[in-house]
Amino acid sequence: MITARQKVLAHLKKNRAVSAREIARALKMSAPNVRHHLSVLCSDGRVEFTALNNREGRGRPEKLYSLSAAALGDNLSALTNALLTEAGPRLNVDAVAGRILNTGQFANLPITKRLVLLIEKLDEMHYQARWEAGAEGPRVIFGRCPYAKVIAGHPELCKMDIALLEKALGRPVIQLQKNEAGVRGSCPFLFRVG
Repeated sequence: MITARQKVLAHLKKNRAVSAREIARALKMSAPNVRHHLSVLCSDGRVEFTALNNREGRGRPEKLYSLSAAALGDNLSALTNALLTEAGPRLNVDAVAGRILNTGQFANLPITKRLVLLIEKLDEMHYQARWEAGAEGPRVIFGRCPYAKVIAGHPELCKMDIALLEKALGRPVIQLQKNEAGVRGSCPFLFRVG
């Protein structure tokens, strides 16, 4: 059975920006009920308030709602897959790593400051990274792979991550473990300080 909230979402998928009143009329629901569902959907990020509609100058302006960018999704995984496939073995992972992470900002920093800055930059790119000390040397651990949708067909992205870490840390890095495509886990990388 389709819930009222699912009906509101389905209506928003068909219409670019609509008010709670318009949704209520189209779905034969009460306006307060629709506003409640919109409030919940806004709070969880699936819907966003987009504008005010003046209703032709009469009464209070109405809020207009639409699906959020996150709910709409994008076509980046298909684009990335196509670009990587087209580049094939010509892809220079070192050059790509250098473009993704401005490695000049790491120059002349002590290793601990490099690690802190690296984790900050990786988290901005959705790696959910952390570092920890270990007997063999420090480890950088990725909590998630931001390329998970395409990594199975493009293992060169793991090499790009290694190049990215080596450029930032100024030391050789080895990947200790790889996640299977679609499996949630972590990817640890080891580097030697000395």
